[in-house]
Formats: sequence, C-alpha cells, structure tokens
Amino acid sequence: MDKYITGSKVGILLLCALLMSACSTNATTTQSEAAAGTVAASGTTITQNGAATGVQLASAKLSDLVTFDEEDSNTTWTADQSTEIALAGTSALVDGTGAESKDGSVTITAAGTYVLSGKLSDGQIVVNNQDEGTVHLVLNGVNITNSDSAAIDIKEAGKVIITLEDGTENSVSDGATYVYADETTDEPSAAIFSKADLTINGTGKLSVSANYNDGITSKDDLKIMGGTIEIKAADDGIVGKDLVGVQDGNISITAEGDGMKSTNDTETDKGFIAIAAGTFDITAGNDGIQAETSLVIEGGTYTLVTGGGNEKGEVKTGDQGQGMGMRGGRGQGTGDQAPGATGATGATGTTGTTGTTGTTGTSTSETKPETMPETKPEIPTTEASTTATTATTATTATTATTATTTESETPSTKGLKAGGDISLNNGTFTIDSADDAVHSNSNIAIADGEFNIKTGDDGIHADALVAISGGKIDITKSYEGIEGANIEISGGEAHVVASDDGVNVAGGNDEATVGGGPQEQDQFSDSASNMLTISGGTLTVDASGDGLDSNGSITMSGGTVIVNGPTNSGNGALDFDGSFEQSGGTLVAAGSSGMAQAPSDTSSQHAVSMTFPQTQEAGTLVHLEDSEGNSILTFAPSKSYQTVVISSPDLKDGGSYTLYSGGTSTGSEANGLYTDGEYTGGTKVVAFEITSSVTWLNESGVTTANTNQGPGGGGGGNRRP
Repeated sequence: MDKYITGSKVGILLLCALLMSACSTNATTTQSEAAAGTVAASGTTITQNGAATGVQLASAKLSDLVTFDEEDSNTTWTADQSTEIALAGTSALVDGTGAESKDGSVTITAAGTYVLSGKLSDGQIVVNNQDEGTVHLVLNGVNITNSDSAAIDIKEAGKVIITLEDGTENSVSDGATYVYADETTDEPSAAIFSKADLTINGTGKLSVSANYNDGITSKDDLKIMGGTIEIKAADDGIVGKDLVGVQDGNISITAEGDGMKSTNDTETDKGFIAIAAGTFDITAGNDGIQAETSLVIEGGTYTLVTGGGNEKGEVKTGDQGQGMGMRGGRGQGTGDQAPGATGATGATGTTGTTGTTGTTGTSTSETKPETMPETKPEIPTTEASTTATTATTATTATTATTATTTESETPSTKGLKAGGDISLNNGTFTIDSADDAVHSNSNIAIADGEFNIKTGDDGIHADALVAISGGKIDITKSYEGIEGANIEISGGEAHVVASDDGVNVAGGNDEATVGGGPQEQDQFSDSASNMLTISGGTLTVDASGDGLDSNGSITMSGGTVIVNGPTNSGNGALDFDGSFEQSGGTLVAAGSSGMAQAPSDTSSQHAVSMTFPQTQEAGTLVHLEDSEGNSILTFAPSKSYQTVVISSPDLKDGGSYTLYSGGTSTGSEANGLYTDGEYTGGTKVVAFEITSSVTWLNESGVTTANTNQGPGGGGGGNRRP
C-alpha cells in the first residue's frame, strides 16, 4: 500500500491564513464541513466592517497524495526468469511455473513475471495469489475475449503490475452478460477487474471494450504510469476505489457513465485522484473526472465532453432582475445611490439561458447500470433522468436486468468534480460540459494552466472557496462564470462570458427546470463574511446578469477588472450587498443604469461613476483624462451601456478631469482597454473635480447621491435607482 497523507493534513496544506486584522470573526460554510477529506478551508475571516482579512488557499501537490515507487515503473523482464503463456484460441500453453491452463482460462497462483501473447477467443486470465506477492503480467501482443465475465480477473494478490510491452497492441473485451456463481455475487464488474493494488505501465497499447459495466476497475489503488489506453465502457471507464494515480499516458475514454473516478467515501484519506501528466480524451455520459475526496492535477492535456456537451444543459431561470427595488430578500446595503438618469428605469429581467441542475451526487462503481447495450456503447445525445437502482442478480446478470427502482435523479454531468478540494497546478483543459465544468463540494485552487470552457451551468464552482493565483481561463459560455461562497483572485488571466452573473459570491438564486417544475440550485448561506477579494491578475467579464455579484462584500487591492455588464436595467455591472472597498488596481465596469453601483465611499482609491442621458452604442469609446491631457483610461465597451464606473490609482483627490465619448484611439487594445497611443475626435461630455472617494456624474456635472432604496432592497451599496 502507498503512503497516504491524512485528510486533515490535506486540508491544512490547502489553507494558509494571512491575518490582516486583529478584530475578526471566523465563518465557514456548511458545505465545506460536509466535504470528505478537508477541513474548513472556506473559513474566510472578516473585520466588523465586512472587509476580508485575506484567507488564501494554497494548492496541494501530487506528492502530498500519492507516491509512484520503483516497482510501479518496472517494465523489464527476461525469458529465463519468467513464465511464458501462449494463448491459442480456446486454450493456452504455459511454459514455466506458477500458472495453469484449464477449460479456456489461465489461473496464476504465484508471484512472479508472466509474459502473455496470442489470442484467447473465449476465456479469462485469473490471478489468485494467496501469498500476497507481486504478480507482473506482461501483455506482449494479446487479444483476450470473455463472453460472460471479465477478461482479466484479479481475485487476490499483494499487487499486480500490467506492462504494455513496447510496440505491441493488446485488447481485452467482455460480453454484455456476466455469469456469477450465485445471486449474491456481483464481482467482477469490469473487463479488467482487480481486488488488489493495480499498476499499468509500459509504452504499448491497450484497447478495452467493456460491454457489461466498467472498463478498468481496482477495488484498491489504481496507478497508470504510461502507455496508450483506449476504453469504451457501458458504464465507467476507469475506477479506483482508494485512489487513481496517473504519472503519464495517452488515455482515451468513451463511457456512458463517468470517464474516470475514485469511489471510497468512507475513509477521508482515500478516494482521491492525482494526475502528474498525460493526454486525456474523455467523452462521458456523466462526469469526466470525478474524485470522491480530493483531486490534484499537476499537468497534462485534457479534452472532456460530458453529458452531451453544453447544449444539453438543463434550462435555468436566472436572477435577471425585476426592475428597481424588486430583488426581494436582498439586503438594504450600506452605501449611497446616485440619482437616476433619463431612460434608466428598471426593466423586467430576461430569463437565463441553458444550464443544468448542478447536482453533486455521484454514481458508485458497485451499482450496475439499469440497462446496458448489447453492442458497443454509444454516448447518449439527449439529457434524460437516470434511475438509481438496486440490482437483483440471479445466476446470470445481463445488461437488461430488471431492478427495483429506488429513486430517480438527474445525472451529474460535470467536467472535473470532487467531493473535497480540487488543486489545478498546471495543464491544458478543453471542457465542454452540460453541468459545471469544474466543481468542488469544498474548495478549488487554480495555480496555473490553460482552460477553455463551454458549459451549460457554472464554469468554475466551489461550495466554499475559489482561489485563482495564476493560469489563463477562458470561459466562452456559461450560466454563471465563477461561483463560490468566497472567491479570491490574486493572479492569472480570466475571461468570462455568462448568461447570468459573471462572478458570483454566495449566489445560487437560479432555478433549473427539472421534471416539469423548478428546482432551486446552488444555495449559499447569506453572510457578511462572503467575500470577493481581488488582489492581482486580469479579470474580464461579459455578463447578461450582474458582472461582479457578491451577496456579501468586495475588496480590491490590485489587478485589472473589466466588466461588460447587462443591458437590462434589472441587473448591474457591479452588485454587492455589503461594501466594496477598493485600495488599488484598475476597475472599469460598463452596463445598464437601473441597478448601477460603484465602490463604497470608504475606499482609499478614488472612483468615478458616469451615467449618460441615453444608452450608448457598443464600441463607443469612453475616455477620461486629467487637466494636463494625460490619459487616465480609454475603454470601448463590447455591449451597449448607459453607466460606466472607473477607478484608477491615477485619480487624485482635488484633481480636475474631463470625460469624453466617442472618437478613436491609436493605442494597443486588449479586452476593450487601450494603452498608449493617442485619443482624438471624441465629444466632451463633462469636466469635473474630485473631492470625494466616489464622484457621481451625469452630463451636467457632479451630482449628489441619495440613500433611498425602494421596496425590497436592491443588494445594497452605492446603487443608482
């Protein structure tokens, strides 16, 4: 057995608390407490005015979870120190000790190295080593088929290593019907099945056709060191109960269930997945890669399609606003509102676009699929509710077995999913998922990597904390882009397109249409401790709902944030219930005016909020410069807008500034923001002087804020009526 790190230690590694205030209270989400293998990593500490004290999530390392030892890498063998097994149709010739051929099957009963070659048309390789030694199986060009059970059945051994010999192609397949000894038996349940630790290494190729249930299953540890592995499975592709560890390999999986999963949900120091490198091409009817506890990825290339892709997501009804003062149940807020502008009345919000139910349930490897295909499986192209069943087997178990239905639930169709923490330290990810692309019931830490995401629900979702410190994230389609009870962005580059909120802290007021009726999703507890913290990196948001939405507060001390917010007046480019404390960084947020907010007047960095008399066309430049003609900011919103909020370290108390509209710029453009170059041809809108933290403007000049909230509250903060 490998050396494990305990669940509590994993949680400690994931949480580094950097206290910034002596006066604080600690709050954790109930979702995090319920997640196996973690501690309360979402314990965001806050000061009494709602500002975060800077809890930071550190990425766990693969070495914290799994060790690849020398034996796992061993691919060497010699003819004089191994037993040769030559497969010949319905029989086999054994040359050496430790194995016996009988009735079309080969049984290995002793530790040692066994070199297999040839074809077995209807038989089985059985490992039953009672002395707990290591059995080394070298697949040297084999084709093994079993019509009524597993092709390779490892009943007992200390450890089994399967080597894919260099330059060889190997294949195993089972039938759609398994014959068991009696009705209480349900193992084996995969084309390659092991009740011992199993390691697959080598540089050859292995093709697995699993017509009954799973492709490769270990009821203990499962490690993959290399090779090319192709799997087609009627249920799950790769299953390791205690762990799945991948050092390298070229892995392709087509599965009607999950692509790759761990299943131990009773021991918090097990049930994880750790991947160092490799290429993964997974098409799954359910989740792509699903860890029962923690998921750690150090590198690799991943192409994941789950649940038929983003177009198959459940229809969701988003919080697109109900017009002024009608976002019932939200807090009254703490800041001021600016006076309304012409044409800025609240409008009834539109509904959200495609999404899914966001379920976090998992399937277990021990439960057979309710129905199995008689031919090679095809991935379903339509979303349908799956039925959780309790299989009642007779002596013959088939893919058409009738079972007692215990409950009906919508399948989980996420890309990367974990019941505990997810640490993504590097890698290239292309994810097309019906449900969340990256989902944790606890915390997510992204340190590096490239992410290209299309999803029918959330791009990145954590029930507790999402911490992004590096990498390049491109979410081109989502219901909500990044969502968590708390979100910290300290580095990297993130681009988010969302049909509802772009970045959402403690949200989840959306509904999914399930079974003909609405079902509430992603419920977070409302608390002033919920925090969006931005200290670095670049974040660009294109949202039909709120751009940045915190059902707590926002702090910003660095980085660049660009928001192209909603065009309907039931939402705002910025939306927060508590406060928005800004002390650094560059912020520009454009959107409709009906629910517009700006940073709080307690911020140490100045901000300007301009409301135009009419809606401006998409692409119309907004240019702000000081009295000496120095450019503060030039920005071209990608959508029509009526309000623009600008905050920059270059805005100074007592300074004089002029805001222009239209014109052109010769500067370099990135995400609508221009740097350097010359701005010309614009129309002067207003000249003003900064005398307070937040300067509210309209075409007539500086205006005053009023504190009327209207019935029902509107999320608080400096909201424009």
